[in-house]
Amino acid sequence: MAVSSAILSRRVAGSSCCRLWCGVPRPLIHIRSASAAEPGARKSDEDHQWEAAGGMPFSRARVGSFFQDQPVLKNPFLEDALLRGYLKRHLPQESSSQAILSDLNAFGKRVAKEIDILGRECELNPPRLVHFDPWGRRVDHIVTSAAWKRLKDLSAQEGLVAIGYDKSFREWSRVYQMSKLYIFSPSSGLYTCPLAMTDGAAKVIQSVGVSPPVEEAFSRLTSRQPERFWTSGQWMTERQGGSDVGTGTETVAVPQTDGSYRLHGFKWFTSATDADMTLTLARVQDRSGATTMGSRGLSLFYAEVSRGEDGRLRGIEVQRLKDKLGTRQMPTAELLLDGLPAYRLSEEGRGVASIANMLTITRIHNSVSAAAAMRRVLQLARDYATRRTAFGKLLKDHPLHMQTLARMEVETRAAFLLVMEVCRLLGREESGLATQLDVHLLRLLTPVVKLYTGKQAVAVVSEGLESFGGQGYIEDTGLPGILRDAQVLSIWEGTTNVLSLDVLRCAARSSGMVLHAYFEHVKSLLTGASGVSSLAPAVKAVAGALSELEQFVQIAASRSPSYLELAARDLAYSLARIYAGALLIDHASWKEATPQDTYAALRWCEQDLCLVASKQMRGCYDSSTSSQDDSLVYS
Repeated sequence: MAVSSAILSRRVAGSSCCRLWCGVPRPLIHIRSASAAEPGARKSDEDHQWEAAGGMPFSRARVGSFFQDQPVLKNPFLEDALLRGYLKRHLPQESSSQAILSDLNAFGKRVAKEIDILGRECELNPPRLVHFDPWGRRVDHIVTSAAWKRLKDLSAQEGLVAIGYDKSFREWSRVYQMSKLYIFSPSSGLYTCPLAMTDGAAKVIQSVGVSPPVEEAFSRLTSRQPERFWTSGQWMTERQGGSDVGTGTETVAVPQTDGSYRLHGFKWFTSATDADMTLTLARVQDRSGATTMGSRGLSLFYAEVSRGEDGRLRGIEVQRLKDKLGTRQMPTAELLLDGLPAYRLSEEGRGVASIANMLTITRIHNSVSAAAAMRRVLQLARDYATRRTAFGKLLKDHPLHMQTLARMEVETRAAFLLVMEVCRLLGREESGLATQLDVHLLRLLTPVVKLYTGKQAVAVVSEGLESFGGQGYIEDTGLPGILRDAQVLSIWEGTTNVLSLDVLRCAARSSGMVLHAYFEHVKSLLTGASGVSSLAPAVKAVAGALSELEQFVQIAASRSPSYLELAARDLAYSLARIYAGALLIDHASWKEATPQDTYAALRWCEQDLCLVASKQMRGCYDSSTSSQDDSLVYS
């Protein structure tokens, strides 16, 4: 210290400059100069005066003059060329289509200017549970933010559920609705989750018949009036099982003399627990108190969430809110059902069959959110690349960085087209225009698209955060929340493995007709692009992969069920990749397609499209594989 003091003293004493900065210590290290005119640099008048006077940029406890510009969210509709191109191509040329485009444009502006702020407020002010009032009475109030409540009103006003049931848009109602949710989802503060369950509940009620006591509920679920609009919960999961509701459901329904029921049980995972109503599964007790076990014993029930005159929930106790990795904006709770009044919607013992329509809707919503998360992180990364300078040039001028973003773009385009395809098929089915081929495709593609886009979203969003460097890991940028929320997409409404097995079931129950429809439609899409020479390599790749897939199906049909089970995940991935390739080719063969559409199709088709055939050739599904897997995991 003495040596350092002497050196400092000599420097000051030997200086001919009288500027000692008014007693402010001179910094010993000059970290960097902020004089270069770089994006993100902002200098105040005081900064310029200070440096002109010979000062250093980090003096007087100053933090320097460079501050990185943050990525800016612009109108997500105008920023998405693929969305606009898809709608321009597919929507009929009539006034209603122009109304759709105009509404999406206006909504995109609202998302960027208003809704994104509300969604962020929901993240910063998550729900909390108040068990007791100040005088000790049990109240079980789930307290949500003002922004969360505002998003409910806004969802009604914008028709985010109602559009799907608006007959004036005919077969395009679902494409319109899901396009709007696609724009909304990343900024929604997870309000898309209660909307998905609300849509699913409305679909179930519509399919079983809109009649008392659910007539009023259906009207509210599909209302555009905030004061009337209801959301629905979905209370299926219990302690013993998630997807395995047949084995895991313990809740019982006790018949009442008026034809209603009282539900008693414990629901382990209830999303959007602040909903106005719910659909749930339970086992009807007979007069002796006995119930039927397995899926055959489950019935579907409708219940309203209400409070008595004493302020307590009727037949419900909220045990606790779940502490989740992501989706923290939305209340998810464990509930004790202790005499919850309910009405049976399904035939007795037909509960699982009755929720099939709901699962189709919620899985499509899940897929929409997955594609939307990918698009959003890419939009922000693209904007950031025009603002961030590294190693002497903007990120957008680094070829490797742009290659990475381009790969993300290809994945996002594939996901988007897969999602829009199931939306299109759903719209055709609901409007009575679906062919048998359409029906088979919808049944097969719904689980395939859900499982594949869920995995894509986690990978693409993770890559997207990396494009922001360290800031992608900092919570108050809002960026990590995109990844945390994306992780639920491969879990909710069926994990990847559960849905892969569902694909096998759907093929078996249709006697292979869903696969026949799949092969037929992919071939028709390739035929439509056969005259476009620039797409020839992609067409050849998809056609080859499709042939390999057909061969695998023929071989697998003669093998044991365990063989197919081991192959199920890779089969589902192959179905998704090949179909996405065909859709990308089809979109690129459109007369108004861009060179970017062609490039995306070519890039997608460079990968192994038929993973299941490649793995089969390497013996990955042979009988010895399972024992070797067990040995490897538990060695």
